[in-house]
Amino acid sequence: MPKISPFKAVRPTRDKAALVTSRSYDDYSAAELASQLDFNPFSFLHVLHPGYVNVQKNDPVRRFGQVKAKYLDFKHEGVLKSESDPIFYLYEMRSKSRTYTGIVAGISIQDYLDGKIRKHEDTLEYRVEQFEEYLHITGFNTEPVLIAYPENEKLYNWISLAKKHRPLYLFSSPNRDRHTLWRIRDKSQIDFLVSEFDEIPALYIADGHHRSASAALLFERYKDSGNDKLSNFMALLVSENEVRINEYNRVIRDLNGLSDSDFLSKIKTAFDLEDLGQELWKPTKKGEFGMYFRHKFYRLSTKTTASDVDAQFLYDEVLAPILEIGDLRNDGRIEYLPGNQPLTKLVELVDSEEFEVGFTLFPIAFEQIRKLADAGEILPPKSTYIEPKIRSGLVIYEL
Repeated sequence: MPKISPFKAVRPTRDKAALVTSRSYDDYSAAELASQLDFNPFSFLHVLHPGYVNVQKNDPVRRFGQVKAKYLDFKHEGVLKSESDPIFYLYEMRSKSRTYTGIVAGISIQDYLDGKIRKHEDTLEYRVEQFEEYLHITGFNTEPVLIAYPENEKLYNWISLAKKHRPLYLFSSPNRDRHTLWRIRDKSQIDFLVSEFDEIPALYIADGHHRSASAALLFERYKDSGNDKLSNFMALLVSENEVRINEYNRVIRDLNGLSDSDFLSKIKTAFDLEDLGQELWKPTKKGEFGMYFRHKFYRLSTKTTASDVDAQFLYDEVLAPILEIGDLRNDGRIEYLPGNQPLTKLVELVDSEEFEVGFTLFPIAFEQIRKLADAGEILPPKSTYIEPKIRSGLVIYEL
């Protein structure tokens, strides 16, 4: 049964939480990033920034060493502080349309290696090794792995009661989301959470496959060092019914040398094609696809059920045989748009003529992800864009 553990976190001081925390670094446009770095001296982006700049000029040891140095500066200046005891946290993020609640905890890497924490996405070896080096040099991680657990009435009731207490933080971010964090310090409550998760047969990685694999690699390389902190990684544990799964849509730069008529003819071999004209349209059920091509939307309905996973079906029937895209992760002819972005963004990209065609998919259900993970199978790259995503710098796990 999966084992969760409290840990001594590092976090912002209460008065600076709203200023320190940020979205993921690569989620900012260049203009937004420059603004944050210029006008907010407390932003955690200052800590992360050296790891992303001068990638070609500076070797990883130097870049990641600068991240560590800036992190230590934040601690020395009192922007960040350390907890005195190992604890859990309860985190809530409330947007205009959704509320997400999760428990921040350490989770056993051995359980991950033993398959009690199950994955549904493959990883790239070079990215796993790169982030392992980042963890080893910087000595901290601030982006928890998002892990889903089955709906649990006892945990639901406990969370409802815990939210009635005074929080440690309550603040709004510039995108108008509201963030609340409670400390769970009482030993009886810590023991309850540990025992309750111990009864769950398996947990499922929703987002963070590379982060968990990197933490596991670091553990295996240095498990004889005597450092117990390496035996866990930080996770945000969220009930399956609160995990929001968006699709990843695809935009393609060229038609592989085909004429418009030849391309449409080949599409019709695998799909029933309906011309929707200028109507903005996204799939409404599994087995449907949208296509934006030459200023028109099309509804694509599958004629066969060769694959139970829509993203795999699109690859098998269109991307590989018609457009000859082989490597979905590294082929520069394809890019991905998360489904939480407006459909007009896809239209804009295709109309700009930087891309020739765009495809939209229907989001996969979590039940299907669980089924694949239980069977040891994986989804194609960029099949899901999963929320919530906790803010960087809110809770930090030191190694």
